[in-house]
Amino acid sequence: MTESESQASTDGPLSGERVRHGTGVNSTRAFPTESYPDNLDPFVLFEQFYIDPDKGFPMHPHRGFEIVSYMIEGGMEHEDSLGVANTAYENDAMRITTGSGIRHSEFPADGQACTGLQLWVNLPQAKKDTEPDYGDATADALPTAEQGGATITTVIGEGSPISLHTPMEYLDVSVADAWTWSVPAEWSGFLYGVSGSGTVAGQSFTDGDFLPATDSRSVTLQSDESLRVVAVSGRPHGEPIRQRGPYVL
Repeated sequence: MTESESQASTDGPLSGERVRHGTGVNSTRAFPTESYPDNLDPFVLFEQFYIDPDKGFPMHPHRGFEIVSYMIEGGMEHEDSLGVANTAYENDAMRITTGSGIRHSEFPADGQACTGLQLWVNLPQAKKDTEPDYGDATADALPTAEQGGATITTVIGEGSPISLHTPMEYLDVSVADAWTWSVPAEWSGFLYGVSGSGTVAGQSFTDGDFLPATDSRSVTLQSDESLRVVAVSGRPHGEPIRQRGPYVL
């Protein structure tokens, strides 16, 4: 991914694209992809990963951004150069502030495959060299509530023990009937389909689909029988996002 200052626009959902990492790990990437080649300020990339028992990410470096990993199925073992070792299981979350530089590894736990979601959030230039840091939360520490026709878990946002240097919200939403998602004024965001099927603003939406929102808007999600999505939004930094492999400059 090369330097990006502008953002593509779309009126409807896009399909995520399959990515195979050099370590043999497969992902469905929402962005950046061929169909949506830009970042989504303040977000650098988002993907759903699938790690087989004999695969994973050996110790490798990162700097210049923050990572949010949220587990969907199975467990993932994390170790890093700060001396942290943690295993996250279904609906657990981990946050890494890479800042001036950190090394970490990610492998499936208990000899079983795992699936999760990973979001990269840019750090503003003034905080690129901040001290690296790590935090996590188990599923029972993340607030969950019923709202209309949906069950919503707040991964990042009001009530969550996890926070980032960027004002943002990250919701895990299981839609049983209908639910309306609103992006705050002057924020950008996206929806990603985790499982099930339904419609978003009247258009078909299923697992692996992605709907970007680069301005404030409200969209209604309708479930067929079950529809699980994540709804992510944040305040843009208004700065170029320069991704160079594992670094965001």
